[in-house]
Amino acid sequence: MWTRKELKTRGKKAFLFNYWKTVLVSFILLVLVSGAAGSVSGVGGGRNSKNEIQTSIESNDAQSEAGTALEQAQVSMGFDIPKEAAPILAVVGALAGIVIIAVVLAVSAFLINPIEVGCKRFFLKNLNQKASVSEITYAFDNNYLNIVKTTLLRDIYTLLWGLLFIIPGIIKSYEYRLIPYLLADNPEMTKDEAFARSKELMKGQKWRTFVLDLSFLGWDILSLFTARILEMLYVGPYKNMTEAALYERLVYGNLSEEAGN
Repeated sequence: MWTRKELKTRGKKAFLFNYWKTVLVSFILLVLVSGAAGSVSGVGGGRNSKNEIQTSIESNDAQSEAGTALEQAQVSMGFDIPKEAAPILAVVGALAGIVIIAVVLAVSAFLINPIEVGCKRFFLKNLNQKASVSEITYAFDNNYLNIVKTTLLRDIYTLLWGLLFIIPGIIKSYEYRLIPYLLADNPEMTKDEAFARSKELMKGQKWRTFVLDLSFLGWDILSLFTARILEMLYVGPYKNMTEAALYERLVYGNLSEEAGN
């Protein structure tokens, strides 16, 4: 059974052993991956009827004000938009939104997710030796399409669970958490194997992992007062190496006695 202390000690030691490279890879992960992952896992959540009514009222008021402003703008600019065109504009707007979502998913699937897997491989290797930054391109040369398919399905499943309620989405995000590490460790692993293995490894570990994440809350708050500079130079790399240590612990059992040998 692992403890937060041993994982964080392991992660910090490996991080400081290869400081600048770990900072760089963590920064790449933060910029390219964290935003996309947050937009996927953060979608969803239930609302009660009272909130829905209130939101509807506020929305109608906003639409009314917007409509009045639009009419005034049309008059002042000397043109008018026929009312019959409103449904067409709505359809065009909806289609544009769908296209944007599709483009975001495509970029995430074919570029961001493979880089995420490469970053995880860097962190894993960095636990026991000084890893090279070039590891972040690992997925592009090792069963690339399998990695694209598996990580895309991870994102879609997390999104769909999140659309139900917030809590199930969070639980599933922890259940799927080790998929990038599993693919970084074995890119030949099929989609079914990766999902099943991650679920197996995280069984009984989701709450403990959540508490592990929560143990960095003080560092997160402190980083806010440094305009995220502390996040980039210390907290982010520290978290990433600790998470890699968690994967190592769950998959390989006892932690290595020495990091960086």
